[in-house]
Amino acid sequence: MSNLLVINSSANTGASVSRVLIEEAVTQILKAAPNTTIVRRDLGSDPIPHLTTANLAGVRGTPSTSEELAARALSDKLIAELRAADTVVIAAPMYNFSVPTSLRAWFDFVLRTGETFRYTEAGPDGLLKGKKVIVLTSRGGLYSEGPGAAADFQEPYLRHLFAFVGITDISFIHAEKTGFGPDARDAAIASAKSQIAQAAQSLSTVAA
Repeated sequence: MSNLLVINSSANTGASVSRVLIEEAVTQILKAAPNTTIVRRDLGSDPIPHLTTANLAGVRGTPSTSEELAARALSDKLIAELRAADTVVIAAPMYNFSVPTSLRAWFDFVLRTGETFRYTEAGPDGLLKGKKVIVLTSRGGLYSEGPGAAADFQEPYLRHLFAFVGITDISFIHAEKTGFGPDARDAAIASAKSQIAQAAQSLSTVAA
């Protein structure tokens, strides 16, 4: 049995392409590996608080106030979910050429020294090795190639953050040009779904 952590980060609950894709991913993964245990996080409807002067010590210090203790408890819970997962699937729409702030806040709470990474004489060392991450993105334009690639602050950022905690097995499935009209949107979704099916099959092969 494998453990799957499913993270939605879209603020859009209506016509969200990334939400369509992540439900497709869950369906395909369960089809390929029916005994998968799933934990869900919806950062759009249940957001992680941003770090402020009132709660910062809960994640990056010694908590003492009620706000700091609450932040530490939430950080512990989020880290436990990530640590228990064999595979993480993230729906990440591109907002202003990067990730939603809800997803950034999640990283702020799970990147914690001594828990998900540590500093050594050789530099930082990630403590969550051996996991697989699949990121499903939705993008109004084309950013995986051509002139738009210079404005992609989404994929490189996510690759770096996951590598920082030791996760380097990360795949991206992009639904691009969704803002180019209904036909382009439908084509992007269809292409992404095809790639999702292949990714799900590869996960079941690894689990077997």
